[in-house]
Amino acid sequence: MLYLKLPYLLSGLAFLLGSAAQAQNPFITNQFTADPTARVFNGRVYVYPSHDIPAAPGRGRAGWFVMEDYHVFSSANLTDWTDHGVIVTQNKVPWVKPNSYSMWAPDCIARNGKYYFYFPTTPKDTTSIKGFTVGVAVADKPTGPFVPEPQPIKGVRGIDPNVLIDKDGQAYLYWSQGEIYAAKLKPNMLELASEPVTLGELPTKGLKEGPYVFERKGIYYLTYPHVENKTERLEYATSTSPLGPFTVKGVIMDESPTGCWTNHHSLLELKNQWYLFYHHNDLSPNFDKNRSVRMDSLFFEPDGAIRKVVPTLRGVGLTDARQKIQLDRYSRLSSRGVSIAFLDTANTFQGWKTVLADNQGWVQYNGVAFGKQALKTVTLRVQAAAGATVQLRTDGVTGPMLAQVTVPKGSQWQEVKAPVSAFKPGTHALVVSSKTNTPVAIDWVKFD
Repeated sequence: MLYLKLPYLLSGLAFLLGSAAQAQNPFITNQFTADPTARVFNGRVYVYPSHDIPAAPGRGRAGWFVMEDYHVFSSANLTDWTDHGVIVTQNKVPWVKPNSYSMWAPDCIARNGKYYFYFPTTPKDTTSIKGFTVGVAVADKPTGPFVPEPQPIKGVRGIDPNVLIDKDGQAYLYWSQGEIYAAKLKPNMLELASEPVTLGELPTKGLKEGPYVFERKGIYYLTYPHVENKTERLEYATSTSPLGPFTVKGVIMDESPTGCWTNHHSLLELKNQWYLFYHHNDLSPNFDKNRSVRMDSLFFEPDGAIRKVVPTLRGVGLTDARQKIQLDRYSRLSSRGVSIAFLDTANTFQGWKTVLADNQGWVQYNGVAFGKQALKTVTLRVQAAAGATVQLRTDGVTGPMLAQVTVPKGSQWQEVKAPVSAFKPGTHALVVSSKTNTPVAIDWVKFD
């Protein structure tokens, strides 16, 4: 896996509320996020994650998951993402214990012009429900405002709600609580229409949770995190019916080599390409209860099997050459002479830098859209105490030279501009290498 080389480093651009950011992994970097459910509504992708926050006195349980609200994010191209702000919060739902800090993995589905947001948490009244249950908030738009129902869904005890609307119009609710459960929903999407059943054909050993169910070519896929060894990996089972019986088929993503205990996911098809949305503790390498959402491309074999997804830092989508290109979300690295580090270990939300130690170091970043109009200059935000010379090429370490940049000596970060010597239109990989034996750190690269 790409992140085996860099066990604690993973994402890109600063992501500000209400603004757009480029898609790299993780693709939200202004806050901690987890458990992403991705949906397409009216041609636009919406992601509904949970929202990890650090514990504080009187604010959640130290050393555990702390979640008080939900945001929604959207994109038209899986590259530029917008944070639409808080849609549901724990102290504004009538039935929720207002200081529970347990707003765990959600889902959202569209039906009859309404948007139904399903979320699990701890109720105020524990006389009838012990532990978690699931509630619904309803809106006229995917971004809200969402109005919570006064009571949770009767008959549901557990977490991780997921909804499938089948081809015949019947809706199903899935959730987990030790096992994975399912039931039909009434047309109002607010009540169960059948008694819950246990999907019992799954592994009996190790925690199972986080169901996400979808249909493709007549096959129903039940996907779920499962602790087969020490931490969660993503697995799937298939059936010819939404309620099973299911047959376990394989692994979608192996457990994290860096020890992040959880993973939680969704799958999405957009323009004939499938994507896996999931999470990792990218921005919190020393504490895996503060997580960040990611996405990578996913592929099916001809027989319908899911090809295992290998996590990447680069993620998906194209990066405009005129935007800041975060090389630390690389596609490839040289075998020596390069490393990735946080810009500021005290504030990981600032992102990362690429450090080229000597003339053996290079980094490749795929999917840069240079466009048709010639670009004349390139700017690098760099730091080189002894000075350095950096080369930029397209399509490989020995590809056509774009520019050579002389970096002046200096202990502080500086922006250095140089002319583009040979512009090449279209979409290309960008390779940046050092031609000197003195270290140089690069924050970003941008063309004009």
